[in-house]
Amino acid sequence: MIAIDTSSWVAFFSGASGDDVDLVSKALVESQACLVPVVLTELLSDPQLPARVAALLKDLPMLEVTDGYWERAGILRSEILSRKLKARLADALIAQSCLDHDVSLVSRDDDFRHFAAARGLALLG
Repeated sequence: MIAIDTSSWVAFFSGASGDDVDLVSKALVESQACLVPVVLTELLSDPQLPARVAALLKDLPMLEVTDGYWERAGILRSEILSRKLKARLADALIAQSCLDHDVSLVSRDDDFRHFAAARGLALLG
């Protein structure tokens, strides 16, 4: 399975090009794409999101929130922030979900590199 960040979903649905968009296409074709709950929330928050896109997203497998998730995510974010690095709350939640499930993340967002350096988050794209 491969988790896909909001930035790469937006690029994919807007018809942009890039390695991440190619990975999204491939993951969908091979039924390897999965969603992090926070990413689904971010995407469904768009009032302009087409119904067909929402339906596609709702049909994808979702990574479950496991026991202790919120604590681990808080500790992970704290670790990044203590290094004076950028760690948005949503990014920390996405990274922790991927780490909990040992799933790679496709993203255009360079801020995830901090989570990769700190905890070995596998990044693609």
